[in-house]
Amino acid sequence: MEPKKIFIILSLVWVMSIALVSMGIAYAGGVRGIGLWGVWFFLTFGIVVVLAQLIPAGILLSSFIGTAFSPFRKAEVSIRVA
Repeated sequence: MEPKKIFIILSLVWVMSIALVSMGIAYAGGVRGIGLWGVWFFLTFGIVVVLAQLIPAGILLSSFIGTAFSPFRKAEVSIRVA
């Protein structure tokens, strides 16, 4: 199986799991009827958009922290001045 097909299947499974959890939260919260679809749509795509922003931001933040507290070259030893 091609990696592209695997990625597409995993993406669809991920979005469907978020969608089902969102619908479960809305239904458990007492939303019924057509409002359930609106809340489901809002929660699902809100979560997808937030994750799409948080994942790259987390990568950038971790790389920033890594460069701020470690030497530029891995072979260097950081020296503390007294």
